[in-house]
Amino acid sequence: MLRMPSASSRVLSVDVLRGITIAFMILVNDPGDWQHIYAQLDHAPWNGFTLTDLVFPNFLFIVGASLIFSIESRLARGESRRALALHMLRRAAILFAMKMFLTAYPHFRMNYLRIFGVLTRIALCYLVAGLICLVTRRKRALGVVAAGLLVGYWVLMRFVPVPGLAVASVSEAIPTHAIPILDPEHNLAAWVDRAFNALTVRVLHTGVLYNRTHDPEGLLSTLPALATTLIGSIAALYLRRPEAVQQSKLQTQQDKEPESVSVLTLPTRTTMVLVLAGLLLFLGGSLWDPYFPINKNLWTSSYVLYSAGWSLALLAACYWFIDVRRIQDRPAVKWLVWPWLVFGSNAIAAFVLSNFLVETSIWIRVPAGALIYPMMPSMKASAWLWAYRHLFARYHSTQLTSLAFALAFTAVCFLPNWVLWRRRIFLKV
Repeated sequence: MLRMPSASSRVLSVDVLRGITIAFMILVNDPGDWQHIYAQLDHAPWNGFTLTDLVFPNFLFIVGASLIFSIESRLARGESRRALALHMLRRAAILFAMKMFLTAYPHFRMNYLRIFGVLTRIALCYLVAGLICLVTRRKRALGVVAAGLLVGYWVLMRFVPVPGLAVASVSEAIPTHAIPILDPEHNLAAWVDRAFNALTVRVLHTGVLYNRTHDPEGLLSTLPALATTLIGSIAALYLRRPEAVQQSKLQTQQDKEPESVSVLTLPTRTTMVLVLAGLLLFLGGSLWDPYFPINKNLWTSSYVLYSAGWSLALLAACYWFIDVRRIQDRPAVKWLVWPWLVFGSNAIAAFVLSNFLVETSIWIRVPAGALIYPMMPSMKASAWLWAYRHLFARYHSTQLTSLAFALAFTAVCFLPNWVLWRRRIFLKV
């Protein structure tokens, strides 16, 4: 039987949205064939936005929201701010250690470790946003910090000369003068990535950038990513208002006693505010786009606003259907909600497992067979390629077969989470 926490103890919409996000993250990261993939299931090459570009910022948005729930719950239990800060530091360190292990596995060539990455960015944003929220959980203060990060990042990327360019004068090294504002290699964020990587190579004797000259999860672009996380915290603070905590109870009472509760309900008001805020951020990102283009690789300020608008809209939809209307309590619908709760209950574990399985299957070599190499069937191929070609693309690889493989792999990653769910085991780092 499906058991879920009561609406008063958790905001289930956040758990469901986390599960949807991590499932989609695994899906878009692991197609059967990168040469055959639907456009919306791949990142925009540079400027622009696809459905896939929403996934990572939405996860950071949820990290920020979850921070508020965790901090307020632990403070209510009597834990000190110092203990919470140490816990955040420990958790960020574990996330970073997991990232380093996955980067080195399975060959452990320690001189080619990529310091940056998804888990590194999650660790940094979680730690810094958590410490900020320990200092203040006022919505206006967090909004000022987030706005400062976005404007500050724009100022840095727009007005600071890019060092190392062969130009006639310093003024020509400023973006929009002799170079585009977001030239892939000649921008300030890319320069910081290269400088930091050179430092790690010199001091730690290791380091590599994802795109050689720049990294999509680089150091400077972590600043606007932190703003994404703080926007999630602001949304959670709004949901955790005293009147918002009672919304599901009021809705339940209204369903049972329609004449005893006002038609103008608090759940409707909360949902409308989330939708309106999402629309404003969406429009803000769109208006900023011509001057500071929407770009996931550089996590531009316009990208933060644009993606946060989508995140707020998704949260509003999940909140209305899950926490207010309680559709998961209806037998015919609850099984549509259950998979996302399972995925969301151990989201980091699912993501780490997916990376581990990918690296392992690429490392394992098996006879390819005539289907892959007709002239040399005994030639070795990765277990990943063998599984894709023999089980999904026996005749030829297409976008559909590539997507089918990604869906099957996501289902494989779901099974361990299901076992943990059934045993009520929730892994915490």
